[in-house]
Amino acid sequence: MTVTQLPVSRTDAKRTFRHALANTLVASVVNFTVWFAVTFWVYLETRSVFATGVIAGIFLGFTALSGIWFGSIVDHHRKRSVMLGSSTASLAFYAASLVVYLLAGPGTFRDATSPMLWVFVLLLMAGVIVGNLRGIALSTVVSLLFPDGERDKANGLVGTTSGVSFLVTSVISGLLVGLSGMAAVLVFAIGATAVVVAHMTRLRFPEDRVVRAEGESGKIDLRGTVALVKGMPGLMALIVFSTINNLLGGVFMALMDPYGLSLVSVETWGLLWGFLSTGIIIGGFVINRRGLGSNPLRALLIANVALWAICTVFAVQSSIVLLAVGMFIYMLVVPFVEASEQTVLQKIVPFERQGRVFGFAQSVEQAASPLTAFLISPVAQFVFIPFMTTGLGAQVLGPWFGTGPERGLALVFTITGILGLVLTLVALTTRQYRQLSRHYLAEQPLVEQPQLQPVAA
Repeated sequence: MTVTQLPVSRTDAKRTFRHALANTLVASVVNFTVWFAVTFWVYLETRSVFATGVIAGIFLGFTALSGIWFGSIVDHHRKRSVMLGSSTASLAFYAASLVVYLLAGPGTFRDATSPMLWVFVLLLMAGVIVGNLRGIALSTVVSLLFPDGERDKANGLVGTTSGVSFLVTSVISGLLVGLSGMAAVLVFAIGATAVVVAHMTRLRFPEDRVVRAEGESGKIDLRGTVALVKGMPGLMALIVFSTINNLLGGVFMALMDPYGLSLVSVETWGLLWGFLSTGIIIGGFVINRRGLGSNPLRALLIANVALWAICTVFAVQSSIVLLAVGMFIYMLVVPFVEASEQTVLQKIVPFERQGRVFGFAQSVEQAASPLTAFLISPVAQFVFIPFMTTGLGAQVLGPWFGTGPERGLALVFTITGILGLVLTLVALTTRQYRQLSRHYLAEQPLVEQPQLQPVAA
């Protein structure tokens, strides 16, 4: 099931895309602010690394579980309706969170085992997670508005939008939590999301009516999506590669905030992330101007070599300057990874199945990260931190690497970077990489568009 596409001029397509990006920017700022803020706030309230790891695990776990369902929703409905419904649901969850926050007692949230704390966290994270619908929908909007050959540059602007949202988010979340706790965060989230909903009601995409591909039942159709992915040699390998990458990336999501907050104050950490996010903006602009080259898949793997090489060195010494330089370069390269995968899928996957394939990829790729996020926090707290504080690591590595809890977290980052670098170098030599590259470079998509039959919307 998909939508019939109405004729649209190049100028109208760009104008519509700019409005969609602006709407998504504000929604992303809200959702990321809530996510960052609740992570900062819970750590400062409870001083529990384990609690921050659980929050990362909640986000990644529900992202993995919801991806296929969200992708099906995107394919079976108008993209504007999906984006509007996503923000409306987020607004409802944030309003419910404010009620819980106001009803809780003053000491309720200082205990990491408090049921009320985790009800509050779950409501907030539900509002953030339902926002993932917008990301899947926006990827299909790029296919809807732009022809092959222009999508990589449009994807670059999507990356720039993500960078701007991170920049604004980092500054807002750190300052709001540092100055007034979660109350101001919730008021901001509710007000800004209401603006997003109002703007989206006025936005129109070049969609006529929902139509169904021949033989489709209108259900989630996981079996058909898996068959489609398997039918494209090398595509499943790409998803598996991204899955392993995310397995390692879960380490950073769980431990980066505790590591950074052990070096600087929460206000400084938030402002620093605002600066670091300009790397994503610059990277996205470079892609928008120059594209990704003739083979985005090669660009993806080369970018990963750079990412993991950086991760092996940014924590070798206890230095906020070294961390900032390494993470800035990391942020600069991230848009190349994301835009490359999006561009490959947008070309070789039929439009009427893109939502489900993007959702499937999201579910599979994110499935590994929750396991890492849940496991690495207790491992870091009870193994690596003692190892680098009073254990053998402090004696053997301490003279040059440093000692203490923060050095235990740093050792986890360094080991993770080495593993990621080895994985990417191996991937560059595989047969699956060469197969998928050849298919992308072919003149015609690997899968023909099915004959569409109109049905009632």
